[in-house]
Amino acid sequence: MTKSATDLGRRAAAEALGTTFLVVAVIGSGIAAQRLSPDDVGLQLLENSLATGAALVALILALQPVSAAFNPVVTLVERALGQISSADAAALVVAQLAGGFVGAVVANLMFDLDAVSISGHDRTGGGVLLGEVVATFGLVLLIFGSLRSGRESIVAVTVGGYIAAAYWFTSSTSFANPAVTAARMFSDSFAGIAPSSVLPFVGMQLIGGALALGTVRFLYPATTHPGATR
Repeated sequence: MTKSATDLGRRAAAEALGTTFLVVAVIGSGIAAQRLSPDDVGLQLLENSLATGAALVALILALQPVSAAFNPVVTLVERALGQISSADAAALVVAQLAGGFVGAVVANLMFDLDAVSISGHDRTGGGVLLGEVVATFGLVLLIFGSLRSGRESIVAVTVGGYIAAAYWFTSSTSFANPAVTAARMFSDSFAGIAPSSVLPFVGMQLIGGALALGTVRFLYPATTHPGATR
């Protein structure tokens, strides 16, 4: 195996592992919140958002030296900026999607639920879809704004803090990640999303990512750092 293939394998493994734990955090904390605070949806969301934000900080800090996008939109923006090849991007996205599915199964099993249960939680409406554009736009802008200004060390805290906050200020509760969105379809729990809502969400996330890509290129025309989120 060549060095480049070995390197890609390590990066794909990091993406799969990181996305697995991210989805475990999202779904697992949602199930726990439902059980701990069954009569208070606001408290459930608070518990879910804090756990997700904290997990993101920890995962990015640990895996950033290898690869820590955990998000197909982020990986596609890396490709658009010329930071990775098309083949590498495809491999990383597949790893993220696979890791997300594994994370959903693990979270369900930890709480004695069926390994896979299709969510019945419809998330529809123009305002909710706009919320996904806003959530993803902000996430991508903050990540690449930090990286292209040479502040890679703050990405973990920036992403974790932003996602924890965006749970609250976006109408969609800030999925902002196609791999996580698809994975949440496989858990009929607080954090779940119905299959019919997945494609519209992913479409809005791609739009938000594309808008952020244009904004990043305008605001940060010259990068002071050659790396991406790895």
